[in-house]
Amino acid sequence: MSRRVVITGIGAVSPVGKQLDEIWLNLVNGKSGIKEITLFEPLEFNMEAKIAGEVKNFSIGDYFPKERADSMPKDMDRVTLLCMAASKMAITDSGFDKAIEENKIDPEKVSIFIGTGIGGITTTSDDIYKLINLGPKRVGVRSIIRLMPNAPAGQVGIEFGLKGQAKSESTACASGLDAMMDAFYNIKYGLSDAIVTGGTEACLMPLAVASFFNMRALSRRDVPPEEACCPFSADRDGFIMAEGSVVFTLEEYESAKKRGAKIYAEILSGAGTCDAYHITAPHETGEGAARAMKLAVERSELNPEDIQYIHAHGTSTSLNDARETAAIKMAFGNHAKKLWVNSTKSMTGHMIGSAGPMGVLATCMSLSTKTVAPTINYNNPDPACDLDYVPNQSREMKDLQYAMVNSLGFGGHNTSLVLKAI
Repeated sequence: MSRRVVITGIGAVSPVGKQLDEIWLNLVNGKSGIKEITLFEPLEFNMEAKIAGEVKNFSIGDYFPKERADSMPKDMDRVTLLCMAASKMAITDSGFDKAIEENKIDPEKVSIFIGTGIGGITTTSDDIYKLINLGPKRVGVRSIIRLMPNAPAGQVGIEFGLKGQAKSESTACASGLDAMMDAFYNIKYGLSDAIVTGGTEACLMPLAVASFFNMRALSRRDVPPEEACCPFSADRDGFIMAEGSVVFTLEEYESAKKRGAKIYAEILSGAGTCDAYHITAPHETGEGAARAMKLAVERSELNPEDIQYIHAHGTSTSLNDARETAAIKMAFGNHAKKLWVNSTKSMTGHMIGSAGPMGVLATCMSLSTKTVAPTINYNNPDPACDLDYVPNQSREMKDLQYAMVNSLGFGGHNTSLVLKAI
């Protein structure tokens, strides 16, 4: 059995906004959410990295009744709280909550697939400090349920009474897109009728920032925070860390149509590959990413020339952007020069496990509005990056029908999804 799969709900909390309309407006207008770090004081740790993409003024009380919201932080790390907020918005947006109440959707056939690259690292770090400095009796009794990577998926299932499979995926920066790809195939082949899926990340804390900075993965440019992330530009020298959660409801098409659900886009296919090359660097030719893109196009039953737009991984690191460009050219041949390619990381920063889902959000909105958000801070072309990156200004594409989203992760993970306008 093979079924069509559509996106019927979107919820997100991100550096560029805490609801879909605000996020899309800021992306289309090229507004950056990268600012000075406020979640901790970098100077206390003699830290050179001082900027990030934070979800500003986040409060779980903005999404749940006070009595429930007051109790949630006791059991949940920030990574789960962000996911709970995004999931609540996606479920409400899709009407899943009402459809379950009206017996139009069976909760036993609704699964939860959530990706996170790092999980509850703040809880882990805080409790290691307590263990070493205050003794074992000061370690939190809830520490394990806060730090475990499957906590977001489990807590979403509990909160909303979803009784299908609850699964966490962790493939570094590809985590969220891998979760979505697996959710797509799960519905396509009849294992679930609907799935709450996406990614969540909350690793803006001293340990993670220091490690990324010391491996020289983060930007060191002496520019205003909003200008620091410049994917595909010759000025790029590293990514900007970010946090956030982006969650979708995926549903079998006929069921969505029958209940009158709003449909943002259809997912046609997905594919994943491994570079088998290096734990942090992408393959020097980009062949692993190229294979993922080729496979995704083949499985969609489209021709490469049908793809019009790619939301790239586009991290603003020297190796990623050049090798992803090479991969796109390897996968699409001469058609690569006709593609529009962008990276909204130029505005959000790199949301790690939520990066791919943020790309899907931007792509869904592009397909429905026929507008592609820009890659901002693109001021100095790099000969190694010679595609059309939609620099600095959004553009309209009236005939936009087919698009691709890429995620590439440490460990050599490469994932691509193909989406279609409805």
